[in-house]
Amino acid sequence: MKPSLSRRQFLATTAAALAAPRVLTAQKSDKQLVIGTGAHRYEVHHNWAQLPAQYTWQTTHNVAVDRDNNLYVIHEGRENLKDHPSIFVFDPQGKFIRAFGQQFQGGGHGLEVRTEGKEQFLWVTAYQQVKSFAKLTLKGETVWEKRAPMESKLYPEGEDTKPMKRWGRDAFMPTNYAFLPDGGFYLADGYGSHRVHRYDKNGKWVSMFGEPGAGPAQFNTPHGLWMDDRPGRTPSVVVADRANKRLQWWSLEGKHLKTLDGFILPANLDSHKDTLLVPDLSARITLLDKDDKVITHLGEDPEWRAAVLKDGMKLRREEKGEGWVSGKFLHPHDACFDAAGNIFVAEWVNTGRITKLRKVS
Repeated sequence: MKPSLSRRQFLATTAAALAAPRVLTAQKSDKQLVIGTGAHRYEVHHNWAQLPAQYTWQTTHNVAVDRDNNLYVIHEGRENLKDHPSIFVFDPQGKFIRAFGQQFQGGGHGLEVRTEGKEQFLWVTAYQQVKSFAKLTLKGETVWEKRAPMESKLYPEGEDTKPMKRWGRDAFMPTNYAFLPDGGFYLADGYGSHRVHRYDKNGKWVSMFGEPGAGPAQFNTPHGLWMDDRPGRTPSVVVADRANKRLQWWSLEGKHLKTLDGFILPANLDSHKDTLLVPDLSARITLLDKDDKVITHLGEDPEWRAAVLKDGMKLRREEKGEGWVSGKFLHPHDACFDAAGNIFVAEWVNTGRITKLRKVS
């Protein structure tokens, strides 16, 4: 995407790609499809999470797993459906448990589960007209909700009290979190100022790092971030610098450490043991080893990848569920591991899709 491309522009550009020949959906088989390689092979279970009839998917965004292996899913939601929940919860078998989060309708985005002592909490970000970030109980009760950090001096008056529905480098459009060992956290303003804000354990703004741009230590849509504390590493925060097509590692004090290129549109991150998981909005899931070398690309379509690299924003979009291919992805927006190393994938598609990749090796 071109620098500072808005979601509306992204959709408009994407629509032009629908004129391409439609890919036929693969036929069902009695044998479960397996993708991956070596010790990273996974059974593919598309549309694993099923909603009851009274609810609808409204562009799935992010996923998170609690210690009981329940899956939490947030979707953007529609502004004109204020009473419809934006967060759904499913048990380990994919059965619906509960729904909540009406306050994030029209802007639901990021989602993480964090353990604090013996309790767990759900952390949410919301962009577009909502422009807030919040801490909830796992049942959906609000602990606190905050808006733009005016101490940063990046945002205009009113962005923390009566934010307007607008895009821009002075807009507050939070996307995702990373959590510090001391109880503090980082918050990516991925669609707004293109900075990463740091808060202490009491939710007080402390500092920020990064700035808009394409150079070292600069961001163009710092969409996702993660505390990289894999074994043998000094903890650092890794940022999915999406429109710059790269990952960047930073010290906990906000010093740029290194950059890794070779991605298309990296959207978020998660880790399990020494493996780093990178969902790429351009149709694949990448796994990196302990040295940040590519292990495999899950769901990779080499022909389509070449087309994306050549044509930039011409990404496929689903249309009434057509065009899907078993074992491949359209737009992975987020993905996370569970304790067993299975992977859950949320795709940025209007009809919603949650895929479970069950580890078999």
